This record gives sequence, C-alpha cells and structure tokens, in this order.
Amino acid sequence: MVEVLRGRNYSPRTQDAYIAWVRRFLHHFDGRHPLELGEEEVNAFLSELAVRRNVAPSTQNQALAAILFLYRKVLAQPLERVDGLLRASKGKRLPVVLTRDEVAAVLSRMRGVARLVAMLQYGSGARVTEALSVRVKDLDFARRELVIRDGKGGNDRVTTLPASIHDALREHLGRVRRQHETDLARGLGEAPLPNALARKYGGAAREWAWQWVFPARAHYTDRETGRRHRHHLHESVVQKAVREAALAADLPKRVTTHAFRHSFATHLLEDGYDIRTVQELLGHRDVRTTMIYTHVLNRGGRGVLSPLDKLQNLGSVSQSEAHAVPVHGKPEASYAAPEAPPPAASYAVHPRGITPREYGRPK
Repeated sequence: MVEVLRGRNYSPRTQDAYIAWVRRFLHHFDGRHPLELGEEEVNAFLSELAVRRNVAPSTQNQALAAILFLYRKVLAQPLERVDGLLRASKGKRLPVVLTRDEVAAVLSRMRGVARLVAMLQYGSGARVTEALSVRVKDLDFARRELVIRDGKGGNDRVTTLPASIHDALREHLGRVRRQHETDLARGLGEAPLPNALARKYGGAAREWAWQWVFPARAHYTDRETGRRHRHHLHESVVQKAVREAALAADLPKRVTTHAFRHSFATHLLEDGYDIRTVQELLGHRDVRTTMIYTHVLNRGGRGVLSPLDKLQNLGSVSQSEAHAVPVHGKPEASYAAPEAPPPAASYAVHPRGITPREYGRPK
C-alpha cells in the first residue's frame, strides 16, 4: 500500500493517515486478511466509529477513503456496495477569527523563531506546515512575494510577503546562513530535496537557496538514503508557543496557529479586497470555501446592522432595570407606562403619503 501511495504522489501526511486507518480496520477484525472481509465488515467498522467512538464526520470520511483506496488501488478488488452506514452528523462550523487587537496581543507575547513564523502566517495566510516548509529561494523581498511550494493538494501558489517583517527575516536568515556554513565545514549542510531532485542536481542539497528558512536545531538520518539532513522546525514548537501566548493574553477563544490564517482572510475582506483575490492567496480550489469568511466579518451576524442600534433617544438601561422582574405580570414602578395610541383619524394618511389600503392594511 505504501508503494501505491508513493507511486500516486500522495503526501507523506496522507500516507501516514491511510496506513493508520487500514491498520485499525484490520486490527478491529483480529488481523484477518482484507480479502476475507467485505462490505458488511466495512459498514460495521465505519458505523462503530460514528456510534461508539463518536468521531467527527471528517474523520469517518477519511477512514472510508483509506479503506476504499486499499480495496480499489492496492487489492484491485473494489467493494460493490458501501451503504447503510450510520454516518456521523456533519454540521456547519465557523472558523475561529481573532480581531486585530487580539492578534497583536498574541504576537506581542511570543518570542524567537516561533514569533516570526506566526507573523509570517498572519501576514501571508500560510498554514503552519507551509510556513515552516519555506526555503530560501521562495522568498522574494523585492516583489514582496512568498512562494508556497507543494501546498494542500500538491499545488504551488504565490502570496504576499509582509514588508513589516523584511528586516527581521533578513536578520534571521543571516543567523541561519552562518549555521549552514558551519554545517558545511563539518561535512553536513544538506537539506532534503523533493522527489528525485537529489539525483538530478547532485550538489543542490548543499546550496544555500535550497536550505530551510526555519531549520531545526538537530540533524537526522534518512532511513532510505542513510544521509544526514537538517529538517525544518517541527510544527509543535510553534503550536505550543501560540497556545502559551494566548493563555498569557487571557483570550476567551480557542487560539491555534490556524487562527492566524482565518484572521488573515477575514481582515482582507474587511479591508475591501475581493473574494477572488483572497481565494488565490489562500490557495482554495473552490471559492465557496473562501466564502465562509464572509460570515465572520466584524459587522454582526451576516453583516446586518441590528435595528436596535438605529434607535435614538433610547437612553441607557441601568443595572437595576436590566434585572427588574415584573410581579404577577405587572411592570415595576421604574418602568414608564406606555403612551396612549394616537386617535384613529391620524391614520387616514400614512406619514410617507401612502394610504392605508396601499400600505397593505385595511381602512
């Protein structure tokens, strides 16, 4: 299954997820060979995920995709029918979006490389894995562009490189280059290259342009080639730093690294940029995915101004009035009695010059 996944150029994260689900599926049936199992067992396993495990709909769909891939692409025995599933209910979820002040509060409490990664995320809309996978050659300071290579779906895209972090990035790259030169002097200094570029360009792995912008502290040994590389910083380092900063800022929201990407999109829409531009910067395949950010703009529910906010001369409601409870259906003394309605004759003509019949009410 690993060979087929790699041959079809599936991402390493998808490979790990599919392998894990197939192992859980086979372990659930005591390690029986998948050819001994069929549609009934697949339905039972997926239904149990929804009932007993209470998994999210996306998790159940991922498990189904992994099992279908096993039977269709690996065993060449596609399942005839996979129906009757008790699917986990899927509801509409809105992303967590931070205000500009909340973003500043979190970033101001972060330090070091993690802060620079978070600033790059908010400034460019990159996912945390995309920000950490940036190489030196992907930064274009003159054009203020950042190239995201092999993003979600295996696609490349160009997004903005915020000018406010140019100086901090250049200073950071100076330290990274000195570290790279030290590695070269020790016979190291190789960065892992995608696909077969290491064979096509023999010395590219040691070139400065191919180095990670955010390298890890230690080296590791590639199990396939046996060569020692320095990988990029692990995403958990940034995730932990963001969580600690959010707790220190005492924000009443679930703040993650992905919240910076959500905030980037929402704030661009608030600033008047069209949704197609935001779609391109985020790398969404369908504009409907980007449209979710139109529901969380800082304009109230669905961008509607509440009619209560248009009332004038309403006065402020005191604390005692807010908690006053009528007794036996009678208003408290603090509440003014309603004014008597005007005489019926005053309704002969509508204030805007529309007669009652034209306005939709009987005379």
